[in-house]
Amino acid sequence: MTDAVVATGLVAPVVLIDGPAGAGKSTLADDLVAHWPTRIRPSLVRMDDIYPGWEGLTAGSEFLYADLLAPLRSGRPAGWRRYDWALGERADWHPIDQAAPLIVEGCGTLTGACAALADVRVWLDADDDVRKKRALARDHGGFDPFWDIWQEQFERFVETERPTWRADLLLDGTALR
Repeated sequence: MTDAVVATGLVAPVVLIDGPAGAGKSTLADDLVAHWPTRIRPSLVRMDDIYPGWEGLTAGSEFLYADLLAPLRSGRPAGWRRYDWALGERADWHPIDQAAPLIVEGCGTLTGACAALADVRVWLDADDDVRKKRALARDHGGFDPFWDIWQEQFERFVETERPTWRADLLLDGTALR
């Protein structure tokens, strides 16, 4: 931990935002960072930067826990490793400032292990047609051939992890921009 954190005994809050593809998680996270009420701006981690490929939802959740949340909460150096989608391999390491609040957004953040280490757990959902349209438009066709693969993984995640049960806030992102 940083000296400031150790001296004050304060631990910066961790916010996890989960939900299906296209629900508005990135928009909500961006708005939270922009309007955070303290002078210390939150660190923002996007799971899209961590997942090891289109079939990597579960592995991404495991990396989030092992590399970032568990070390952060135990006072050890914490961070995340970016996945290089072009090369198909994990790449550079991004350390996290332990004194700054942390917001993590993306599918698979509300596993039992990860949710237990968060202060605020948000589930954001949206109308299925709206979110699919958003998700496919956002990636300009790059997501199109992988939609079904991703959706199948996400449905398994929801069935096994029950993330809505872990959430402190259940929000509807249908009207988000």
